[in-house]
Amino acid sequence: MTVSNTDRIDGAVAAISQVLLGKEHEIRLALCCLLSGGHLLLEDLPGVGKTTLARALATALSLDLGRVQFTADLLPSDILGVSIFSRETEAFVFKKGPVFHQLLLADEINRATPRTQSALLEVMAEAQVTIDGVSHPLPEPFFVVATQNPQQQLGTYPLPESQLDRFFMRLSLGYPDEKAERDLLLSSGAGTAVSETEFVSTNLNHEAFRTIQAEIADVAVSDSLLSYLQRLVSFTRANPDYAVGVSPRGSLALLAATRTWAYMQGRGYALPDDMQAVLVSVLGHRVVPSLDFAGDGRDLVAQLTQRVDVIPG
Repeated sequence: MTVSNTDRIDGAVAAISQVLLGKEHEIRLALCCLLSGGHLLLEDLPGVGKTTLARALATALSLDLGRVQFTADLLPSDILGVSIFSRETEAFVFKKGPVFHQLLLADEINRATPRTQSALLEVMAEAQVTIDGVSHPLPEPFFVVATQNPQQQLGTYPLPESQLDRFFMRLSLGYPDEKAERDLLLSSGAGTAVSETEFVSTNLNHEAFRTIQAEIADVAVSDSLLSYLQRLVSFTRANPDYAVGVSPRGSLALLAATRTWAYMQGRGYALPDDMQAVLVSVLGHRVVPSLDFAGDGRDLVAQLTQRVDVIPG
């Protein structure tokens, strides 16, 4: 692991922090998600910077960006593409949809119908689009950054648990603190503009991105840390507070995020602190509380660090 690559990540965090004020920790988690090769779900109220973060991530990582505004009348073909008959060639020609970008911003995904949601989530899992029996591979790398509004808002179709599990992480940005909002007001909104020149110094190009991912795979995870992970997951499957526990996909995601977070701290080995730092973001949307628990999945997962010991007693 080279120091220069962690410096590049720190530079990307600093650059994104210029356009999304007061959210450095959330920015680091979002970068952790993409560097781990996962898709990101941003759930929050409108106007708190979800779209700004997605655009800034694409620029910082030198990714080609596509955007789809999800609405109730959006069809799967509006995302995936469609075969159109060409009079010139007298044959059907596939016209690619906006999913054929390295980073797809799926804005307000829960305003689309379940049929359209499923079409996108299938692509996320398979990294290809199949139209009329012909498979079309997606660009490499391929990420989805989806935003969704709170489920209690009008005109939303909640993502079922099986589809939420496709997302590597779920984050909430929340309102800015007083200082960040003051700076935003004084800048008259200038901080929301994303310019490529602001990210030149980060040098997170495709080659660096691939190198970083290869080095993350070499981050060492001890047997004791793996045992801690298994105890965390087993607790969610056995405790009555959980109606649905963590799936094996969730276990793998937690391990991958732990390695990436350790790498971002400049270490070649992972610690329990790394796992705890990403725990809620990776597992909070993968569990379902029982009817007797007062809170959501994130509240439930946040309690795991107190309920499961790092070293078994």
